[in-house]
Amino acid sequence: MNLEKENFLRTKLVPYLQRLNPLTPPGWGKMNVQQMIEHFAGDALRNANGRLKIDKIMTPPENLGRMREFMMSDKPFKENTKNPLMGEEPAPLRFKTVQAAIGALQMELIYFFEVYEKNPDMIIRNPFFGDLNFEQNVQLLYKHALHHLRQFGVEPSQF
Repeated sequence: MNLEKENFLRTKLVPYLQRLNPLTPPGWGKMNVQQMIEHFAGDALRNANGRLKIDKIMTPPENLGRMREFMMSDKPFKENTKNPLMGEEPAPLRFKTVQAAIGALQMELIYFFEVYEKNPDMIIRNPFFGDLNFEQNVQLLYKHALHHLRQFGVEPSQF
């Protein structure tokens, strides 16, 4: 288990998000800062903690091994990576403020760790990477978080 990545999610991600200027334009993609935070909390985290259940694995079985290899590597997601579960335009905002969105993200993160503390062997289905355990979910959330921080100009050397 990579404790640095777990620690990043537990203690560093929210402060980075709090320091982002909500008016910062994305380096790529169509989401603004608040939409990105709401996407990460409402889609990625809620899937990883079991609140958003997705039964179908969209990746063909013959590609799942390569997808998991990529997921577990330090290779970043490419800019403009398309998510077929998201529309062409960003989803409408769920919260009135960026701070409220960050608060929701923080609650989903806390819930993620609580769920796995109570059930360390739990497996959660991810629509792109298949059935994931705690370590794999931490890796994917970390990689996904870095992707979106880079999208708004926060560089990995700052982590």
